[in-house]
Amino acid sequence: MKFFSIKYIKNSEHNIEVIGADSKIEAIKIFKQKPIGIFVSIQEVQEPFSMKFERLKSFIREKTKSRKVNLLSYISSLRQISVMLDAGININSTLTSTIKSTDDKKLKEIFADILERLESGAGFSKSMQKYQEELGNLSVAMVDLGEKTGMLSDSIGKLADILQEIHDNRVKLKKATRYPIITIFAMIIAFVIVIVMVVPQFSSIFSEYKTALPFPTRLLIWVEKSIINYWIYISSGAISIFVIFSYLYKKTYKFHLFADKTMLKIYIVGQVVYLSMIGRFIYIFDRLTQSGIPVIEALKTAISIVDNEYLKSRLLTITDRIEEGNSLTNSFKDTEQFESMVLQMLEAGESSGALNAMLSKISAYYKAKYVNLVDNVSMLIEPILIAGIAGFVLLLALGIFLPMWSLADAVGG
Repeated sequence: MKFFSIKYIKNSEHNIEVIGADSKIEAIKIFKQKPIGIFVSIQEVQEPFSMKFERLKSFIREKTKSRKVNLLSYISSLRQISVMLDAGININSTLTSTIKSTDDKKLKEIFADILERLESGAGFSKSMQKYQEELGNLSVAMVDLGEKTGMLSDSIGKLADILQEIHDNRVKLKKATRYPIITIFAMIIAFVIVIVMVVPQFSSIFSEYKTALPFPTRLLIWVEKSIINYWIYISSGAISIFVIFSYLYKKTYKFHLFADKTMLKIYIVGQVVYLSMIGRFIYIFDRLTQSGIPVIEALKTAISIVDNEYLKSRLLTITDRIEEGNSLTNSFKDTEQFESMVLQMLEAGESSGALNAMLSKISAYYKAKYVNLVDNVSMLIEPILIAGIAGFVLLLALGIFLPMWSLADAVGG
């Protein structure tokens, strides 16, 4: 796009309007559609800084804007849809009523577009796929399950229950991590105050006596100088790393795979992600096979709801192994993601013909482990927090008190 500066007269005064267009003719046409004055002349110019700034603001606003819908509003809408479908009301009338009753603007727009697609002959799950990022893979998978089994109201009701459970667990996790987060922020603030206000005073005193400073004090002084003199570079570097990481995570599959694999190894965080993903996978797989969906198709649908790319890539090997003629248990074993007890339960269910009963028990097992982990997050983080506080206090104590003894020796000398 090019930019053109148009001079015009309004109320006997000369004014300038900058218009973006592909050519001068198009710019003049755009100007004439705006009844703002009498056209005088036109010339091509560089894009004004104000326009660049507005474009940058729009880009940042779009990137930082959450694409996810409000979870509680979405759950409420799902429960309404489930009840109305169960009462025998058709899906079009149900969505129309849901659009009227919800206050969430984003949900209104999404449901309105889905309704329009349904009226043009598309399926419900197909219509939802466009909004997979906003509604989540789980929503598309559960609606697809409902359409395949003829139990759409039941599947949507179960979806609402699962999302409610996810929301409740998030609330629990936030409550459990609130104290550690507050403590960490307090430590950071205290450290910055000591570095910026206390250390410089010691540094100036010690420089007068030319005493050799101990390593902890030199470390504190180095940190202080780095923060004071290079804070803009440190901030720019941190932002650059975040932007590059986000770009590579979204655009490069290998990096995405590596990042997700690394996430699973992080203390507590990895276990929370693993248990939530595997638990959902087993639950959906169980529901699909109970409804008579073929195993391969059920596995593909269940795997599609897994958000961790590394975990998904490992689970996809299950379908490959089954297609090669391996048993379900051996295929699960080849992923190296399931503990021996789970594999034994799966083998027992497969050999006895009670696979779904075992899958339900495995699903309950992962759910119990996840809930137990979330309930005990604070206790698990506590040792790390205590060690961090101890190290922080030790560094400050050594950095401040050791040179005081050296200073006393220097004054005495």
